[in-house]
Amino acid sequence: MTKAHRKNPAGPEARRPLVRVLRDRDAALYLAGVVVSGFGTSALWLASGVWVKDLTGSDGLAALCVLAMWTPTLAGPLLGTVADRVRRKPLLITASLLMACLLLTLFAVDSRDSLWLLFAVLFVYGAAGVVHDAAESALVAAAVDPDLLGDFNGLRTTANEGMKLVAPPAGAGLYAAYGGPSVALLDAATFVLATGVYAALRVREAPPRRPMANWRRQTAEGARHLWGHPGLRPLVLAGGITMLCAGVNGAAVYAVVDALGHSPAYAGTLYAVQGAGSVAVGLLAGPAVRRLGGRRFAATGITLLAVAVAARAVPSDALALASSAAIGAGLPTVLIAALTAVQHETPGPILGRVAATADSLVLAPNVLGLAAGAALVETVSPWLLLPAVGAVLLATATALRSP
Repeated sequence: MTKAHRKNPAGPEARRPLVRVLRDRDAALYLAGVVVSGFGTSALWLASGVWVKDLTGSDGLAALCVLAMWTPTLAGPLLGTVADRVRRKPLLITASLLMACLLLTLFAVDSRDSLWLLFAVLFVYGAAGVVHDAAESALVAAAVDPDLLGDFNGLRTTANEGMKLVAPPAGAGLYAAYGGPSVALLDAATFVLATGVYAALRVREAPPRRPMANWRRQTAEGARHLWGHPGLRPLVLAGGITMLCAGVNGAAVYAVVDALGHSPAYAGTLYAVQGAGSVAVGLLAGPAVRRLGGRRFAATGITLLAVAVAARAVPSDALALASSAAIGAGLPTVLIAALTAVQHETPGPILGRVAATADSLVLAPNVLGLAAGAALVETVSPWLLLPAVGAVLLATATALRSP
């Protein structure tokens, strides 16, 4: 794979990496694709649970929507291999068109008996997302100047979190007015728009080499590279522990809200403030990674997260809002650092499966954390649980800082 272009500007613009990213045609197109597809995904994520709840009255079945979308992450190493066996740009286009067509089948979901179709589509949605993210990570590494990858990944976080602030309310409003199929249609339309964005990319790709090993060995090759690399392994391990703790913290949010004396809807305010913190750190990530290095940047963010999670044990509105903003700022740092390091330190032919394996190891523990947190919050006081989680995070940050 070769770059369609590589810019090396001189003068003031060279000192403004965010401007360089946004003025880079392919980088700007990638970000546009993230915004468009992220809007549809966030809208569907909320509406699908409400849809199931309305049809069944079951909180458990509604929660299965999130599980259906997350489960394919466990097969990330295997699914990521797909992104290394074919050209990435056509794969992104094909995956987007496939999902646009598949989402239209949700117009048939109108009763409890047809819910199996919704869960099936959400499962395929999650699997396609794993392949999509792996292909995108590899294509971005080929199209964007390596010096700007930290800035790009930070802006990608800002775009994703920004969509989480506006898309769920929009999806909920659309659902309330026109029902679940209307949200599926909206998401399908965003996939079609994303297809146009990917088609406009000017990245030239050489056909992938014919694999010399079978699928299982190819998948293992990505895992071996990730685990054997002294720079990548600590970041991925720290990311997995951080996301495990983040899941426990997320499960305790309603206990925190209850202690503050607010209705459960107040959790939406805390999540909005958290999202604002993530948007802000995404804008600062590139310069911070260059100044501190990936490991120190991630360790600093995890330390901030540790303090913020522990502070939630204090029943104060002002502290709850401040800690939510700090959680939003601290949590993405290790994700940005790990992805940037993977893109820098992995050869292009295996980057898809390595990126997908890293995503699985980092993101899958979040599901386990949510499940563990849901059980722990019933038996352990949040005023003991949250400081304990903060202590684990602080130990993780300390280990990551060590050479």
